[in-house]
Amino acid sequence: MKQHTIKDSFSLSSVGLHTGLHVTATFHPAPANTGICIRRVDLPGQPCNQALADYVSATERGTVLERGKWKVSTLEHALSALYALGVDNCIIDIDAPEMPILDGSARFFVREIQRVGLEEQDAEQKVYVVTEPIEYISEHGHMLRIEPCDHYEVDVTIAFPSVLLKEQHATLTNLADYPMEMASARTFCFVREIEPLLRVGLIKGGDLQNALVIYETEMSQEGMDYFCDKMGQPHMDATKLGYLSPLNYLNEPARHKLLDVIGDMALLGLRIQGRIIAVKPGHTFNTQCVRRLRNQILSE
Repeated sequence: MKQHTIKDSFSLSSVGLHTGLHVTATFHPAPANTGICIRRVDLPGQPCNQALADYVSATERGTVLERGKWKVSTLEHALSALYALGVDNCIIDIDAPEMPILDGSARFFVREIQRVGLEEQDAEQKVYVVTEPIEYISEHGHMLRIEPCDHYEVDVTIAFPSVLLKEQHATLTNLADYPMEMASARTFCFVREIEPLLRVGLIKGGDLQNALVIYETEMSQEGMDYFCDKMGQPHMDATKLGYLSPLNYLNEPARHKLLDVIGDMALLGLRIQGRIIAVKPGHTFNTQCVRRLRNQILSE
């Protein structure tokens, strides 16, 4: 298979989830063998680096890459869309330390990639062909296994100590199904997780339009009012538990975790021919596995 880039540039803008800054990301065509590179156009010298597991510096509520003054967070949704739609080479200009969160999914990235289309390039894709099973297991029950397969597919199981979200499963057996089956799955979080963060001034760009928020532990009405005010939403009845916005898919959290796995695995810097099975995936474990796999490949 030949490498591909996008046929034309496009831009997307919204707030950054963590900083609350207005962020614009502009995606440009790039020469063969460039990879996916992020250029911080707001910094002196406009530093630019490839999105690789080598540069992962943090993974709290998103994957963060850092090299010197160059730092970029919440890349996984854009990387997921680029990988799934077959974009091997692209330079992304951003004017802030994080990607725009948009609606918390990958659908706007997918929409724009499909709109501008792809251009075939005169170079072969760099592919890691899985010839024997590779398995990583953590002491906390996280598991990532990569098995031989004649194409790329991903299988994800998530599990939380939650009344509303216990165990869910999602599978993608054909990347051609990604736009319809995975792209609109939004990032999710629990009110009990984000309410303390709001009180100390974090996740300044979060609201009910860019995340699927799950309310499962009843709080006081005063606490709920404070939460809604901070999220820019009308006050809600604190006694009514559940999802605070409608689901795009019945198993949307599992699908979003699958979307994240694709984005984090893209940090390998190679395409994968194999089947990825992930149990209780998360950015920390995902990127640790990718770094180990990348180091293994480079040492061979």
